[in-house]
Amino acid sequence: MAFWLFKQEPDCYSFADLERDGETLWDGVTNALALKHLRSVRPGDQVLFYHTGREKAVVGVMEIAGEPQPDPKQDNEKLVAVPVRMVKRFVKPVTLATLKADPLFAEWELIRLARLSVMPCPEEIWERITALGEG
Repeated sequence: MAFWLFKQEPDCYSFADLERDGETLWDGVTNALALKHLRSVRPGDQVLFYHTGREKAVVGVMEIAGEPQPDPKQDNEKLVAVPVRMVKRFVKPVTLATLKADPLFAEWELIRLARLSVMPCPEEIWERITALGEG
């Protein structure tokens, strides 16, 4: 099992939307590096859901529910989407400011490559974020 972080603007699709739906197809990724990461996910992998925009915080956990597949909303066969399902909402969102203040996160893509929407999450970082989010 691998760990990931996926970013989304909450005005487009929020964690509350995922809670309501239970499962969704994560699509719309066009960045080459983000697509490379998205093609690498496997069913059962765990994913941090990060709200971009004004909130800038990790708000919960999702799980990869199926294999990557062609993005049905795109005409480009190189673009993929992946089914995800809701796991849990964090008791306390973990803000970007909190992450930036901790040296553990300094070299992670979330800090270094601010616009990347899909990225791997090293296990040590996963454990720290989930501990912070669970209060």
